[in-house]
This record gives sequence, C-alpha cells and structure tokens, in this order.
Amino acid sequence: MITDDYSISLQQIELLAPRISTGIRIILVISGEITVETNSRYYPLKENDLLVINRNQFFQVKGSKKNSVLMLNISDMYLSKAYSSYRTSRFECYSREIDMGRESMVGKLRKLLVELMLTYYRRDESYQIEIQAFISELLLILIRRFKQKGSSNEKIDTQDERLTQIIAYMEKNYDQSITLEEIANSFYLSSGYLSRYFKQKVGTGFNRFLMNIRLEHSLKDLMYTSNSISQIAMKNGFPNTKSFTTLFKEIYEDTPKNYREKHKVESVDSVKRYNLEDASEIIHSPSILERLGAILTNSDETYNNTETKSEELKLDLSHVSTNKIKRPMHNLMIGELRELLKESVRSQILMVAKDMRLENIGVRNLIKGSTFIPPVETDEIISTTSPYYNADFALNFLKKHELSLFVRVDYKEISTDEESYFTELHNFMRHCINVYGKAYIETWHFMFYESFPTGVDGKELERVYKKLYYALKAFVPLISVGSFFPFAFKKEVTSTQHKWLIKDDIPVDFFGYEANQNEVINFEELGDDRFSLAEGYIKEKTDKLLSYLLHHKKERPIHLISWNTLSGNTRHTNGTFFRGALVLKNAFEVADKVESMGFWINTEQHEKGRKERNIPIEGLELFHYFNGKRPAYFAMQFLERLQGEIIVSGSDYIMTKNDRGYQLLLMNSNIINPYYSVEDTFLQKLNKDIHVAISNMEQGDYQIRKHVFDKNNGALYTKWWELNSAYGMDMEVIDYIIQTSRPSIEIFDEAIEGEWSFYSYLSINAIHFFDIRKALD
Repeated sequence: MITDDYSISLQQIELLAPRISTGIRIILVISGEITVETNSRYYPLKENDLLVINRNQFFQVKGSKKNSVLMLNISDMYLSKAYSSYRTSRFECYSREIDMGRESMVGKLRKLLVELMLTYYRRDESYQIEIQAFISELLLILIRRFKQKGSSNEKIDTQDERLTQIIAYMEKNYDQSITLEEIANSFYLSSGYLSRYFKQKVGTGFNRFLMNIRLEHSLKDLMYTSNSISQIAMKNGFPNTKSFTTLFKEIYEDTPKNYREKHKVESVDSVKRYNLEDASEIIHSPSILERLGAILTNSDETYNNTETKSEELKLDLSHVSTNKIKRPMHNLMIGELRELLKESVRSQILMVAKDMRLENIGVRNLIKGSTFIPPVETDEIISTTSPYYNADFALNFLKKHELSLFVRVDYKEISTDEESYFTELHNFMRHCINVYGKAYIETWHFMFYESFPTGVDGKELERVYKKLYYALKAFVPLISVGSFFPFAFKKEVTSTQHKWLIKDDIPVDFFGYEANQNEVINFEELGDDRFSLAEGYIKEKTDKLLSYLLHHKKERPIHLISWNTLSGNTRHTNGTFFRGALVLKNAFEVADKVESMGFWINTEQHEKGRKERNIPIEGLELFHYFNGKRPAYFAMQFLERLQGEIIVSGSDYIMTKNDRGYQLLLMNSNIINPYYSVEDTFLQKLNKDIHVAISNMEQGDYQIRKHVFDKNNGALYTKWWELNSAYGMDMEVIDYIIQTSRPSIEIFDEAIEGEWSFYSYLSINAIHFFDIRKALD
C-alpha cells in the first residue's frame, strides 16, 4: 500500500539495490534472514529482528531466497508536518543491540507493525484511520524512547531532486577520484555555484562531505575485514594513509588501529554490486497470516504507554567517596502487650525481624491496660496464679527472639489513679528483674507521652514525668527513660505546656517525635499546588527539631516514633495511592539522624476501637489483614537489602559497592493529591523512563537481578480491588492475593566492558532494585 504519507509492504527480498532512504524506514523480519548494509556497517537480521533506517541514510539489502520482510516507510513530508524536530533527529533502534530495559518497547513496535499490516489486509471501512493511529503510536515510541541528536545527513533537503542525485552519485563513486569540477560538469553547473549551493543546502563543504562519506565506508572495512590500514585508505578513496588517519582521529578520537581492536566483529559478505536491480516480490500468500498472528500472540504487553517523561542518569565510578549505610533501630507498635498472645501477631513480628530487621516492640497501656490478669483470692501459701501470666508469655517470646520493649506511658494512664499506677509499676519491674534479669531490662525504653494540644499544666506534666523517671531508674539505672517532644513545624517551637523539657535540670535520655506529611495538608482542597508543601517535610522537620534541641543544649538521641508519607484520609485513597518510593526515600533521608523509626504492625491493630470512616493516618502499617504485606513492608525491605558502602547517591537513586559486586536502587518519587491516584491517565504522565549509563565499573561478567516494586508488582490493594466481591472472599482468594502481591524479579546475564547502559521504566512511586553480582571465574 502506497500513499503520500507512508507505504507498507510484505516482501520476499533477495536484493534491494543501493538507495538513499527518503523518510523513516522500519524493517521487521517475519521469517528467514536478510543483511542490511549501510555506509558504515552491516546489520544481520533474522526472524523477529527489527531495524530503523533514518532519512538520507544510504543502504542496500541482501536476503536469503526464502524470507518475508515487513517494511514500513513514512515519508519526509508527513514527518516534517507532524514533528518539528524531525530534521534534527535520528532514531537508533536495532533490536539486537538495544540496551537492557528496552525489550518491551521493541516488542510493542513489532506488535504495532503487525497490527498495521493486518489492518491493511482486512481493509474494513475504517482501516485508513486505524493505520494512521498505529503509525502515530509507532512514531511516539521512536521519538520518546529511541531519539538521538541528528547528524548533518538528517538535515539535507531530500525534496531537492538535484541535490539527492548529487549525493547518490557521491555515495556510489566515493572510492573513485571525484572532484568538484567533475560533478559540476555532470550536472551542468559552474564549480563556484555548486560549491556555494552545496554548502547552503548541506551545511558543510563539498570536499568535507565527500571525505565523511569515505570515512563511514572505511569504518565498515575496519570492523569487518582484516585489510591493512593503508589498504583501507586506498580502497575508500583517500589520497593517502595519513589523510585517512588524521580525519579518523578527529572524528572518533582514536587511531584506526585502536578502534579496530575495540570494535572488530565477524566478517560479513558485502553485496558490493551496485549495478544490480531490485530482486524482490510482494507476498500475498494467506499462510503469512499465521506467522503474523504468532508475533501478536508472543508480543510483550508490558509496555503500552508513551506519555512519560525521559531522564538521563550518568554515574561515573572513577572518583567516588564511600559512605556507610546508616541503620537506625526499628520499633514495631502492636497496641497492648497482650497482642503477643495472638499467633498471627507473633508470625508477623518474626517476618519483620527476618526481612527488614527489628529491635523493639512498641506497646501502650502496659500497666493499666488489659494485659495483667486481675488478682484472684486464694488460700494458697504461695499462689499458683500470677497477674503476669500473659505478660510473661509475651516477654518470653520477645527475649527468645532478642527483641526489647519500647513502652509509651500516657499522662492519662498515670493520672487516673497515680498511686495505684506506681504501685503496680513497682511490682511489675521487680517481677521482671527477678525473672529476666537486669541486663535484658536495660535494653527497654520508656517514653512519657502527652500530645501537643493538651489542657494539662506544664508543671503537672513535669512533676509526673520526674516521678516516672526516678521510679524506673531506681530499679534499673541504665534503662532509657525519655519523653515525647511535641514540635510545631512552622513556628519551630514546642508547646507552652512542654517547655519544661528544655530546662537544664530535667533528666532525659531521649526524645520521641512525630513527623507526618498529612499534617500540612487539608484533604478537602483538591488543588494540587498545596501538596508540594509535603515534599521533604519529614527530613525538614527532623532537621528543625535537631537544631532546636542543639540551641537549647538538649542534644539527645531522637526517636521517630510515628511518621507517614502523604496518603489521603480514607481507606480508598490510602490504598489506591501507591507510595513505595516515598516511604523508602523518607526513611533513607532521616536514617543518619534518628535513633529509631516506628511502624504499626497491621491495619487491624491500628484501627482497633475506631468507628468513624476516616482511618488513622499518623503511622505506617506493615501488614493489612491476613498477613498481607503493605507497601511500607517491601519499601523498607529494599532499604535493608542494600549492602556494602554507598558510592553514589542522589534524590532518587542510591548505588552501593559490596564484596559481591554492586547494587543500584532507583525511585520515581512523586507527591500528588491522593484523590488523583484513581485517575490512571493523570498518573501515566508522572511515569518516568530513565536511561542509566554507568562508567568505570569493574569489567567482567555479571548476573543482574532486577526487582520491580510498583502498583502492579507488589501492591496489595491492586489485587484486593481486582478480586473483590459483594459476596465476600474465602481463604483461597485471600491466600492467592497475598502470595501474588510481591515485587517481580527478572534475571539477566551481562558482560560489562566500558560503559554499561540500560533503560528502566518506572511508574509513579515505583522502586527498581538492581543486584549486580560479579560472576566467579
């Protein structure tokens, strides 16, 4: 099919004579083999191989006797009207030499070409509109994923027939002695006019353009033959070896000999028969439909979006400074201590301890909650019952697994019956020392807590805190006793009722604080501009708090007891807004500033006792219901997987070096209004395609494991939503959701010599983790 805008054909090709490509030509081999020869190299293509020929590129094709080749040519006129940068761009797309991460995009190009061909065969009433749609999508992928800066060739005006004929003559006779005067006479022009005309149209002088043509052809001989440097120079029309070597070094910044040693490949039979006519025929056989259908069946559907931004990430490992990975303690809030009586809670704790490390279990209402068993009257001389039966079961579990307690003590818990509280605290601490020993109790933390808005007088809070502090220290002098420190982000001060905490005579071992991006957002406002206020909030609040404490000479370890990324304030937005990268980025940014970071164990414990529709947004949960892992779990797991030392890092990447090789962590962190997270079209515009180029890595063979964590690979809520039903779920469905809601993994073998580059396509707030393992000799 041929129109002014494009031509599409399915051919059996034995030979296509040399020609200059007008427009963009996309070649897809359906079966058999062909070799495409251009000025500077050969492209062997077998079944499913794809190649893009650029405008003004000189090429010829030699094929096997039985092949089928799909060829799409999109005209200069069409491309010039549709894409203003067309004449200053070229597209590097050869399926055998694409960077890792581009496979799915080449698969999409194949699929579009086949669908275009089938649409042409079918020719229903709307087939021309469909073809236009396929061509547009093809071009979007090429422009946004395979575009490079064009050379002078792409800028030449192919509508100028005389200029095209002159260049074609130069291409066919470059190995002969060609002069400006000879060409001028052949085209009935004066030498002076041709010189000015050529410079104006091409942008470079006649002789320089001719030398560049000769250089491109000599490059092909250098790579594919064993001819000497002088033979190559003479064969390609250079007057002598020196002129060839000088121009080569100028363009390629290397000598011909060194370049050959670095890039030499297998020899390839050249067509080298420029006088031959085309030997090809159009294929009309119905059997070809089966082969086209097979490509559609096997096509990779993982890439289907072109509305993304592209970024370049260049990492040079020649001069790097190493930094140790900071690992604060992790505190896991479970509610009351008696929750450890539940097998599900214990199993979740052990999973966390194994996958992301765990030091402390956070509890509330230790003394006045429901953990202790009410006393029972007995006539036994030594009672066989104990109020600490439940507590002992829990503590035995914690000690066995080397886990400590982080106890939050609310002012209200003490003040409701202060005398009773301290009596029970005294008895419990004495019991714990007798049963578990001081060494274990010394690892515990007790944190006095009263929130920022409070009606309690500051002197009263100070009195109760001191009483708690000295009561605990009397039993275990090395136990850690501190206080929650309310801190206003904007005013950078604590509350009036908490200013006693910065007094010189207040004994305090640590401060706890909260940092939650939701604090600075009014979720009733749907405008997206206010949500930028949340970016960097957790790190900034941490820095402000440390500065405030330093100013008041209260430098103490700080514990981030509760924190959250932007999440929305309903279960729906909290689930649909995937935020894996936000969790990891915020955790990494404060890791070197805090003593510990806090998490909630699961949704059930976090929401216990709440009846309203809005859910708690002050902390991160690691599990949903039924042991399903939430994004914070996998995000922190990836942070824990980093090994060795950090060699380079930036706002959205971290690279380490270890005894196995390297690790690279990429993120696409975005803060948006969570209500927009249900709009896929909007979210697609925030996806990011990163071209990573790493230089000066240790050379050798590597196994690369790529882990992908995003909305479709590991996000529990996506599967939960897809498989939900008005009639409920049974354990079969729930188990399936939990087992399949995991980050994906891909494995590649890569021989790294020189710069290693690849592409990584990250959806919004996605994490890509590359484990780059050096292969053993």
